[in-house]
Amino acid sequence: MITAPPQHPNILLVDDNRDGLLVRCSLLEEVGYSVQKATNGEEGLKLFNSSRFDVVVTDYRMPRMNGVELIQKIRKVNPNIRVILLSGFVEPLGLTEENTGADVVIVKSSNEAAHLVRWVKRLVNRGASRKPPTPQPGQPAHKRTGGR
Repeated sequence: MITAPPQHPNILLVDDNRDGLLVRCSLLEEVGYSVQKATNGEEGLKLFNSSRFDVVVTDYRMPRMNGVELIQKIRKVNPNIRVILLSGFVEPLGLTEENTGADVVIVKSSNEAAHLVRWVKRLVNRGASRKPPTPQPGQPAHKRTGGR
């Protein structure tokens, strides 16, 4: 009996910055993910509604529909979808997992690529559970933003 090869996890990548979109897409494809790209939130939502994704990675600042609005809309379709929010303004805007609906918020920085690959892998492997692990009492939550 011939079995199909294991399917690569499918990632939806949404960013209005075409250069950033191409770099992140290449990075994720290099490590073995299948990536579909959208250049704005509306396009991302259409793709999300027409395909199955393991993880959504979205920029925060985009015209017409920002990343948080996109997260809210896709969570209505699939509340368990794993989502990473990227922004260069995490600290100034006070973006957190709690106030954005994302599973992980990552600062766009020189460390972004390593954080993105690590968190996509963790979220793909996490399964249907959407909540990140709760820190133990007396321990700070693990730093997701890559620091500034």
